[in-house]
Amino acid sequence: MHQKIPPDWKIQRSTPFFTRKNVPPALLNHHNTAEGVFGQLCVMAGTVTFYGFKDKQTCEPELSIIVSAGEFTTIAPQYWHRVELSEDAQFNINFWSKKNKIEKPLINTQ
Repeated sequence: MHQKIPPDWKIQRSTPFFTRKNVPPALLNHHNTAEGVFGQLCVMAGTVTFYGFKDKQTCEPELSIIVSAGEFTTIAPQYWHRVELSEDAQFNINFWSKKNKIEKPLINTQ
């Protein structure tokens, strides 16, 4: 999937490290990155399976990527997706944007 983040964009916010014990439920269900925001899912341990969906209503993924420790994948703006974690998964997300979005929502949930 690795869509290229434009070179003039900057990280607006980074999440703490998530595991199965503290992952926000919104990430395990359909959600998308906000308009003008790229996500960068970075896996530190275990695996995170990324499922991408055509739209908000679609239940069958059009894309499935297993991201292993030391790897990352990018998430295009407004792309519907969810994640599934292995037992030992540890990951975080960086949110990139051209414009300052520090005070604005970076994801949308159903």
